[in-house]
Amino acid sequence: MKTLEKFESLPEYEKLNQQISQLDSNALPRIVITHRSSQPINTTGKKLGIFSGSFNPITVAHIKMIEDAQTKYQLDEMLLLLAKANVDKDVVGLPLAGRILTLKPYAEEHKGVSIGISSHGRYIDKVEALNEIYPEKTEYHFIVGYDTLTRIFDPKYYTNIKSELEHLFSHCCLIVANRDNVDIDTIRQFVTQPSIKPFSSSINYLILPDCYADISSTQVRNHIKNGEDISHLVPTFLIEFL
Repeated sequence: MKTLEKFESLPEYEKLNQQISQLDSNALPRIVITHRSSQPINTTGKKLGIFSGSFNPITVAHIKMIEDAQTKYQLDEMLLLLAKANVDKDVVGLPLAGRILTLKPYAEEHKGVSIGISSHGRYIDKVEALNEIYPEKTEYHFIVGYDTLTRIFDPKYYTNIKSELEHLFSHCCLIVANRDNVDIDTIRQFVTQPSIKPFSSSINYLILPDCYADISSTQVRNHIKNGEDISHLVPTFLIEFL
């Protein structure tokens, strides 16, 4: 990937770093929109799709999830959301400002796509931050994989999991995609657990073809490390950054 020095030479890099530095994970949850769609949600009752990921880097599987979710669930705007503080892992690899810059070409080519960065990692905190910048009664649809789904229902991330999950799902739905070796049937079985079943009506599904389900950012990074071809793993616009 481009070195940090090369990213620093780009005009927007320092501005993005300043925006990121102003986000405080110890303060109230906050989201900064770094690139706003040319067709943003500005009236009540619209559907916002949120794909919250590390995008380290974005892959063709991410693109497939974004576009299929937009089509299937008729999402009015899609927000690609990075987090300054993740719940269970540090930010490594490409710096956050660099990741935003790699996402921007895609957002610029697709009118319904925005990019943002969150001060907090938990979805319940992201919802609170979204409420501050989107119109009242905006429907939030988070696109997630199985690993994120299990974290959302993990008690270790909550003080009072029952009440906090009730609050979360009063504001949002999940669109869960099959990833890696986890198929939709496994995901559906997970959702039947007694503690999760009350929220099942807010959990929808997105079935990816096997050729996409197995692609990950980790796979791309390993290919780069080994000097292997990545043209089938990432969108064309990203090649110049890698």
